[in-house]
Amino acid sequence: MAKSVNKVILLGNVGKDPEMRATPGGTMVGNFSIATTERAKDPAGNWTDKTEWHNLVAFGKVAEIIRDYVKKGSKLYVEGSLRTSSWDDKTSGQKRYKTEIVVNDISLLSGRGEGEGGGSYTRSGSTASFDQRSSAPAEDYGQSAEITDDDIPF
Repeated sequence: MAKSVNKVILLGNVGKDPEMRATPGGTMVGNFSIATTERAKDPAGNWTDKTEWHNLVAFGKVAEIIRDYVKKGSKLYVEGSLRTSSWDDKTSGQKRYKTEIVVNDISLLSGRGEGEGGGSYTRSGSTASFDQRSSAPAEDYGQSAEITDDDIPF
């Protein structure tokens, strides 16, 4: 059998607060959307932005992280896979389809000033970890240690 890949990588902003629920078995489920924007020149040479909306779903620990740290406007880096489901519409009898991204990994990119903490969550197999790092401005790092000419290796 030939190798196949189903991987989605997104970097964008959350459109509205995530909708959270729990399955009858107690598994947390979160649904939310992310907007990504591409910039291109139109035939007249003007820059235009095209925004694409992506529907995402997260389960378990990833959904809990989203519930606790993600809100409208949050900037996220997301890795996941595409999943398409279908059903028959009860009123019209037509076949309906929904494609969404199942979130596997997430990094929170918004700063604390934007109501979020920078951090990342990765789900791999049965292990899970969340790294909530301080989102101190980059300028603070450069001033925390003095660098002299002797420290430069060239």
